[in-house]
Amino acid sequence: MKGTIIYNDNKSEAIRLYKELLEFFKIKKIEIVPIEKILDADFAVVIGGDGTLLRASKKLIKNPRIDIFAVNAGSLGFLTEIKAEEFQPTFNNYLKGLVKIESRQLLEILIKNEKIDVLNEVVISKEKASSKILNIEMSTENTKICSYKADGIIIATPTGSTAYSLSAGGPIVMPQIEAIVVTPLAPHNLATRPIIISGKERLILTLNQEQKGSIIVDGENEREIETDEKIEIYYSHKKINLILPEGRDYYGILRDKLKWGDNLC
Repeated sequence: MKGTIIYNDNKSEAIRLYKELLEFFKIKKIEIVPIEKILDADFAVVIGGDGTLLRASKKLIKNPRIDIFAVNAGSLGFLTEIKAEEFQPTFNNYLKGLVKIESRQLLEILIKNEKIDVLNEVVISKEKASSKILNIEMSTENTKICSYKADGIIIATPTGSTAYSLSAGGPIVMPQIEAIVVTPLAPHNLATRPIIISGKERLILTLNQEQKGSIIVDGENEREIETDEKIEIYYSHKKINLILPEGRDYYGILRDKLKWGDNLC
């Protein structure tokens, strides 16, 4: 068995845990290979926050069979669910075949003949220096859905529904549901609300009225988009396989991370 480790080298806790795991795997006689040899790995350990996993996912999806241990060395961590102290017992259960594995599907975006993988969300927004709202036309292959007049729009996966989309007023969607979450940013018309669309649809978005905007995928790779430039978003065949810690309950994660039921005032 072989594994690889990706960690956030800006976090002291992630660095400490990385060194600790090197010793752990040495004792286990498990070879750790560099990320460049991802196709040789059976599992990956990602140490950091959700941002670390988002960045790592672009490399990890090259190996569709790899199992991922997402270890939280950050703060909130909806994706990095395994606590540092839980890793070793979780890994031992993994070796015995006693863990649950949850697959998270990705979206794919097609723009200028380039395909980009999306784990969390695509954000289309107005230029930073502009005070003008965008006019974004959204349709499926056969049907117009809406013309959004807003500062921008978020297209999120169920995985990404607890990220930027949630802070913008979007709904939480259970990870196993195949759906696309569309959340407008500061819409001009207050009747324009978030909507959940079937994951079987292929969304097509364009900017109208000689406008320019920007597009950001999973918090990175910002690029400019032009008037009438077509952006297509649809479900990908790619996915990541996350190892679940023992006793993991999604509603419990929400209660813990979002402080549901706590007296916050």
